[in-house]
Amino acid sequence: CAVTCWLPPLPPRSSPPVHPGHRTPARLAGPLWCFAARPLPLLPPPLSAGGSGAVAIRPCPARGPVRPGPAQGGGGSGSVRIAGRLDSEDKLLHRLSGEEEFSLKTARRYYQLSGGQEQSAALAVDAQPTESEKEIYNQVNVVLKDAEGILEDLQSYRGAGHEIREAIQHPNDEKLQEKAWGAVVPLVGKLKKFYEFSQRLEAGLRGLLGALTSTPYSPTQHLEREQALAKQFAEILHFTLRFDELKMTNPAIQNDFSYYRRTLSRMRINNVPAEGENEVNNELANRMSLFYAEATPMLKTLSDATTKFVSENKNLPIENTTDCLSTMASVCRVMLETPEYRSRFTNEETVSFCLRVMVGVIILYDHVHPVGAFAKTSKIDMKGCIKVLKDQPPNSVEGLLNALRYTTKHLNDETTSKQIKSMLQ
Repeated sequence: CAVTCWLPPLPPRSSPPVHPGHRTPARLAGPLWCFAARPLPLLPPPLSAGGSGAVAIRPCPARGPVRPGPAQGGGGSGSVRIAGRLDSEDKLLHRLSGEEEFSLKTARRYYQLSGGQEQSAALAVDAQPTESEKEIYNQVNVVLKDAEGILEDLQSYRGAGHEIREAIQHPNDEKLQEKAWGAVVPLVGKLKKFYEFSQRLEAGLRGLLGALTSTPYSPTQHLEREQALAKQFAEILHFTLRFDELKMTNPAIQNDFSYYRRTLSRMRINNVPAEGENEVNNELANRMSLFYAEATPMLKTLSDATTKFVSENKNLPIENTTDCLSTMASVCRVMLETPEYRSRFTNEETVSFCLRVMVGVIILYDHVHPVGAFAKTSKIDMKGCIKVLKDQPPNSVEGLLNALRYTTKHLNDETTSKQIKSMLQ
């Protein structure tokens, strides 16, 4: 391309330990990023008033291996601007932990798929499913089309707290009892819809896991080959964290459902016909009660689904699943902690997207991996991930930090370092 490909000097960082069986690539394969300061022909309108408009990101054409070039004045140790070359790849590799087997090429592509408006229309085409992906993609797409509506219904869920209190305070007033029951029944219908959607989401996740972990390709190769499926995987995690954040701040959900079950039981004892019993029978009510008893019900559903996927596919190496998850976590962290990439996020929702996906895959990894995400042998740089979260405005990430504190499996293990535990206190 006609513009300069370069990265600024990165701050020094102590090199993390390299564990047996993992390696750091000796050199980067070639120029990785190409920044154009003006919109490409297919770009949407500028994202913000004033300025030079949206930033277009394009892969540079392959030009062979990266080799150090002569310094252009000054002789300093920083990054040297050479068209199509990168003179600071050793510093960049130093920044990446040795156990992370992913390339910044994957980070670039994941950036394109991150759901934000930072991508050009041309790059969005990259996320379209290939023929081999279409069957699973279409199945998952049917589920994801309903995701935004589910979130809107949950966000507008106000509960029947007033009616329930009135009915409890005046147990002999039949009109108040009927009014409370009439208010609760349609709400329980919504709760049923949320629960049934979790089952559909679980089925979609299992289909994506099967596609993204199959042999003979590595997790990184899968994320590069099946970009449309990788995008859907990320969208499921994004939805899951958003749903659970809303659920945790709405105590009316459990109060309404508890009142429904108590009233339904009393009506059965008194042989009173119960409108709505056919909507949620006793067996379904038991399953829904367990679902809503969880602090993060959607995450619990997906964690159980991932664990079940691994146990049912014993012929598939567990590393295929855990490496897929750790790769996605690492890609999100690199995008968020590297100023050169982070500066390209003009939409804060894109930052939130990456943060939620990062936390989501960490939790899944922690449930699936035998020693979890917090052990020293983990392929996820937990200190780096937690630091990225801590660097955000506190109000925007408290729910994500709580998810790591309370929905992970191995945080309190003896193998978890005191520093990590302290960071999450």
